[in-house]
Amino acid sequence: MALLEDVFKGNAITGVAVGAAALFFGPTVLPTIGRALRPVAKTVIKGGIMLYRETVAGIGELTTDLVAEAKSELEHVGSAGREALGARASTPQQGSREKH
Repeated sequence: MALLEDVFKGNAITGVAVGAAALFFGPTVLPTIGRALRPVAKTVIKGGIMLYRETVAGIGELTTDLVAEAKSELEHVGSAGREALGARASTPQQGSREKH
């Protein structure tokens, strides 16, 4: 890091030399680095795709379970609610005058 700071401190010759080296070696070094990093990049992308698929599958399974539970609870509450309604209808209710 200190070398990079020294390059920009005011020594123009060093700065020009670094720039010339970058222009000269850039076209040869960058493609080599790109070829070397290509398999790594592909592996990272494949891992991301696999993680995405597993996450979506897990969310789908969770959603399916929640929907099934909600339907089951609605059916249970629905049958209990119908029974309660039947019990209320058969019992006579007191009017407001009779409640003292």
